[in-house]
Amino acid sequence: MASIEELRAERLKKLQALEKLGKVAYPSVSRRTHELSDVIRSFAKLQKEDTQIIVSGRVMSSRGQGALIFIDLYDGTAKLQAVIKLPESGEEAHAFYTDYVDVGDFIEVTGTLFITKSGQESVMVTNVEMLSKALLPLPDKYHGLQDEELRMRERYLDILTNPELRELFEKKTKFWDVIRAFLKERKFIEVDTPTIEVTTGGAEARPFTTHHHDFDLSVFMRISVGELWQKRLMAAGFPRTFEIGRVYRNEGSSPEHVQEFTNCEFYMAYADYEDGMALVKGLYLTIANEVFGTTTFTTRGHTFNLAGEWKKIDYTDEIFRQTAIDIRKSTDDEIKEKLQSLKVKYEGVNRERLIDTLWKYCRKNISGPAFLINHPLIVAPLAKKNPDGETAQVFQVILAGSEIGKGYSELNDPIDQRARFEKQQELLSAGDEEAMMADYEFIDMLEHGMPPTCGFGFGERLFAFLVDKPIREVHMFPLIKPKN
Repeated sequence: MASIEELRAERLKKLQALEKLGKVAYPSVSRRTHELSDVIRSFAKLQKEDTQIIVSGRVMSSRGQGALIFIDLYDGTAKLQAVIKLPESGEEAHAFYTDYVDVGDFIEVTGTLFITKSGQESVMVTNVEMLSKALLPLPDKYHGLQDEELRMRERYLDILTNPELRELFEKKTKFWDVIRAFLKERKFIEVDTPTIEVTTGGAEARPFTTHHHDFDLSVFMRISVGELWQKRLMAAGFPRTFEIGRVYRNEGSSPEHVQEFTNCEFYMAYADYEDGMALVKGLYLTIANEVFGTTTFTTRGHTFNLAGEWKKIDYTDEIFRQTAIDIRKSTDDEIKEKLQSLKVKYEGVNRERLIDTLWKYCRKNISGPAFLINHPLIVAPLAKKNPDGETAQVFQVILAGSEIGKGYSELNDPIDQRARFEKQQELLSAGDEEAMMADYEFIDMLEHGMPPTCGFGFGERLFAFLVDKPIREVHMFPLIKPKN
């Protein structure tokens, strides 16, 4: 079997031969008259008209030799069989294809439509032109790209040779289209907020840091889809806003976590977390029905039905039920001992991280769908208090043992918010890199007044769960370390 270097050398010879022939190997435009999907859709009509058509595409496979050659053309819309047959195709077309064309090349063919003896809709080729000469071969059509890193590095080939992967990304596009339509139908307006910030807000995560040379200022890539900015828009008088955009978190990787991903956040004035739960349930059901055609899913070893009951689970009660730890009374040392007995690794020593780690152990046992509510204030620095003064009006969607969306009745009391920010600042100063940065200009906005508001954020983790794939697998181009 020839090596890649040998195959490339042979193709270079064909490229040079084309140039000597006076042919352009990389022309600017194709003269095609029809997309392949249009040909297939209107095949009978076009065949009856018996007119020449011009179609273009990549040669995905080529079989046969001598006087009869079968070619599979693919243009991104469909595949169509092209046939070169002597004497019908003519010596010139036959010789050009045989001498200069390889699998992987983009070509343009002229011909008329016919049906083969085996019943295959095809085009009888009378002329061939080169559109783009490929110097490297495509992966083996039967095995594709097998190496995981190579699949991600050469993602374009992975998508080209894997129809199921292409369908997945088309479905992901529909996922976002359905979300956008759902919110717009309910009078939300789409907005754009900064992706570079002086302080990160809206989540607890380690940010990416960069430098703004013009201002000579250290800045951060956002870790939420403009939460504090969209709340400013509530103060500005917009009743309902949403944004779909990229988020950056400089943290570890896992089947549920990557450093760059797409999220959606929406905010609605004169609403609380109960209103949010009703809206989110309707949104997730709409996604399930319109994108996937089902409400029942199996993923990560869990099965759940989004059309079934959405239980409300109390944060403190659920931890106690599963671990016998009462987070209202247990000491930090008692929580550490319990985590150690459960063989759960934990980082940091502040109480917020310990409680959060204990909860994450518990959530793995919940299939859902469920709403987790009544979070301790210490893990909810931007949410309103419940009447008990100890818990917050937060709700998280729990599916297949994971959190797939989070929202709350937004805190609009500037005095309370300042105190919460100061607490987060203490955690930051003590070395907690995931604690929330204080944004005192946001406090200024709250002092001018913000209406009661519910906000909610979720993202492509939901899509990854519904298709039962690691989140990296649903990224078209995940980050890959450069080759050595």
